[in-house]
Amino acid sequence: MRLLGRATAIAAALLALSGCSVIPGLGPDGPYPDDDLTFVVPYGPGGSTDPIARKFAAELEKELDVEVVVENREGGSATIGTSRIVKAPADGYTIGLTSNSAVGYQPLLTDALPYQSTKDYRPLVKLADLPTILTVRADAPWRTIEDFMADARERPGEIKVSTSGARTAPDLTVQQLNQKGKVELTGVPFSGGGGEAMTALLAGEVEANAGYAPSVKENVEAGKLRVLGVFHDGTYEAAPKAGLFPKAGYDVTLPASYYVIGPKGMPADVLARLQAASNKAARSPGFTAFAKDQGYVLERLTPEQISAEIDAYTTEYRQINAALGEGS
Repeated sequence: MRLLGRATAIAAALLALSGCSVIPGLGPDGPYPDDDLTFVVPYGPGGSTDPIARKFAAELEKELDVEVVVENREGGSATIGTSRIVKAPADGYTIGLTSNSAVGYQPLLTDALPYQSTKDYRPLVKLADLPTILTVRADAPWRTIEDFMADARERPGEIKVSTSGARTAPDLTVQQLNQKGKVELTGVPFSGGGGEAMTALLAGEVEANAGYAPSVKENVEAGKLRVLGVFHDGTYEAAPKAGLFPKAGYDVTLPASYYVIGPKGMPADVLARLQAASNKAARSPGFTAFAKDQGYVLERLTPEQISAEIDAYTTEYRQINAALGEGS
């Protein structure tokens, strides 16, 4: 417990001796927070998402003036860590990161998760979107999205695209491109994540990769890979010269979206404090600069807008699943 917590406890004891039961303006249990927070990250340490989660936690620590301890709970396509957040005591001392696929897609596959809709947790802040990008080797024959898609139509099923896992955002993007582009790209998911999927492209085991800028940045800068296209509806600063799939006529913009959430049932004042501090942390110069450098696209939404966005993602995921004959 921090100094603030000890001081509050002493003050409360002194007031109790004097016949007062409540410190004016602090409530019966003292101010919030007066102890460390746990920030759950549903991905492994050192992965592509872990750094931005830790950067946010560091900025939140400054805002709340208590230690924010990062706890990695990977597995289950981010559902293990997300479930840990949702099932935590509703006292405001356990919050964490989640993604649109974890809260919007995974509940379509099973009703065993402790969350099935946006009513089962409380949004605190949206951190950013991470657009999916299509990358090919530098010696690949395609120079534009149009070249790539034309070849895909000529050779249905022959062009293989690696992704970081089955039914991750990049994998779902490939499936959606197949549906809207009327092509048959063969998705090749790798259980080892984005690094393994990228290695497969470099080794020539696949012809393309659907992934994220942080994972490909080094090899693009080294001249080994080329970003062929971005699934984004505006100029993407991390790859400003790459083509945009929507501009080429393919309305496929399914990014990975990251949110900070807490369990439902938190006291109103605690929830308001967390939402305010989280917004300040996400808008801080340190976090903003870091996120943009890593290729994230920042977007500010109210908690109500976050819930609406996740609901919209769920509708989109359900349509993809219906075409694939999967899920609910």
